[in-house]
Amino acid sequence: IRRSHEYSPDCSVEVLIPDFKGVWWALQLVMDARPEILNHNIESVPRLYYIVRPQARYERSLELLQKAREMDPSGGVLTKSGLMVGLGEEWDEVVQVLRDLRAHDVDIVTIGQYLRPSFRHLPVLKYYTPAEFKELKQIGRELGFKHVESGPLVRSSYHAHEQVQQATA
Repeated sequence: IRRSHEYSPDCSVEVLIPDFKGVWWALQLVMDARPEILNHNIESVPRLYYIVRPQARYERSLELLQKAREMDPSGGVLTKSGLMVGLGEEWDEVVQVLRDLRAHDVDIVTIGQYLRPSFRHLPVLKYYTPAEFKELKQIGRELGFKHVESGPLVRSSYHAHEQVQQATA
């Protein structure tokens, strides 16, 4: 991060990080390097976490996002998280994840359709419609996210440059 800023001062850096298994000094190292966006994807709803992210904990992911905010009291680093849908979650669970992310002061959220990469991976249980993605985007806006990217092909890096522009406008 520091080298990128050193060699290209106008370059905006987004980092996608793990939960560091709760080792907060590792998060502090990242925050001290001052990325423009710190991204940690929540990925799924709490009920499905043990299936979708067996080595992670929903609460720890939320805690990481909150700690990142606390480690940046000036608010110069935007926080971001992403959610995949189509793995068997209920609508109300998705909305609750959005509420949880806002309660932990996340700035940007991405919501995309889970697509099964291979037969070894979890199956798709539901394909969300464009109208459903549009509704999730509206809910996210109403909750106060600075930017919401929601659609079938959205991934955490989808239109990343535009995300930061809109979130900082």
